[in-house]
Amino acid sequence: MTRVPILMYHSVTDRPTPETRPLAVRPGDFADQLGYLRETGFTPLTVADLVASLHGTGPELPDRPVVITFDDGYADFHEEALPVLDRTGFPATLFLTSGWVADAGADAAGRPLDRTLSWGQAREAAEHGVEIAGHSHSHPQLDQIGDHELRQELRRNKGVIEDRLGRPVTTMAYPYGYSSARVRREVRRAGYWAACAVGNAVAADRHDELAIPRLTVSRGTTMARFTLAVEDRGVPLIYLKERTLTKGYAVLRRTRYGLRKIATRQ
Repeated sequence: MTRVPILMYHSVTDRPTPETRPLAVRPGDFADQLGYLRETGFTPLTVADLVASLHGTGPELPDRPVVITFDDGYADFHEEALPVLDRTGFPATLFLTSGWVADAGADAAGRPLDRTLSWGQAREAAEHGVEIAGHSHSHPQLDQIGDHELRQELRRNKGVIEDRLGRPVTTMAYPYGYSSARVRREVRRAGYWAACAVGNAVAADRHDELAIPRLTVSRGTTMARFTLAVEDRGVPLIYLKERTLTKGYAVLRRTRYGLRKIATRQ
């Protein structure tokens, strides 16, 4: 069975905002983590490359594959993360919230939690081997919004990025990691090949390609924990608290959406 650790980062900075702080990895820690991957023989892929390999339309998977992803599109990706990726020669996938881009102009939507990339910086990242992928247009909880708004969030995000960067967008990640069967159907209809959730599990070929799990890398991720996670040793125990909370909250979210649907019909 194929098993691939997919790492989920958000911000890489020594100066996070209060909102981004829990998931803001220190630049020194990020450099150490990528150094470990390089020294121990991991071969990073983008999400699109991973999916192509699993479908047999891309190169065979290397012996020790890993995928490095970033959510939201904060400015520190360009300032702190991209130089480290360049030094190591590693590709990555950046899931970009199109309405949060610094110079979004008339497309601006939602409320970014920190400074964000400009379109020029996103274009530069793409030129450096970063896959720019979708992350909705305004970063809502996709499983809690109506069908029309859901379709707009997914299709506008994909269309705006493709128009701005001149590159196809084939993968996406759910804001907050939240999805549902309804959301996944709309993701497929919008033209995405694959989508990432959170899950805090190592991705395997048995997983739904529209709900690919990732491993959270946060400010509190020690090198020992990082090593165990990427080496796929004891991941269920490492992330026991996060996985338990996720399962419980999923039930609550389904109930909340169902009650909202009933209320709108009355």
